[in-house]
Amino acid sequence: MTDAPSPFTPAERELIRREFGRRFGQDPLLADGIFLRLWRAGPRAGQPKIPKAMEGLIARGLVAVSAEPPSILGTRAHFTPAGIEALRALLRDRRAMDPERHGHLRRELGLDPPDEDGAA
Repeated sequence: MTDAPSPFTPAERELIRREFGRRFGQDPLLADGIFLRLWRAGPRAGQPKIPKAMEGLIARGLVAVSAEPPSILGTRAHFTPAGIEALRALLRDRRAMDPERHGHLRRELGLDPPDEDGAA
C-alpha cells in the first residue's frame, strides 16, 4: 500500500460511495454510469444537472457526461479511462472504500476474483 494522495476529494469519494452502494438488494454496475437528472425549465432546460462533487471529476477528465441524447428522465455520466484507473487506485485503499460494501466494483474492475456463483 502506497501513501500516494487520493485521486478524489472527500466529496467525490462520498459521491462514488453513494452512487455505487447497494440499492434495493442490487449492486449498481460501473458500466451503467451515474444517473443525472435534467433541468426541466429555465435557461438550462434539457441539460444535465451536474452535482457539485462531480464538477471537479469532469474538469479533471475523470468523468464524462454521455454523448447520447438524454431520455425524458435524464442522462448518464461515465468514468473515462483515466477515471477508471483513479477508481482502481481508490478501491485498493480498503479504508477509503469498504471492500464488503463495494466488492462488486472491485470485481468489475478485476481487483478481486468473481463470486463463486459466477457474478462479476
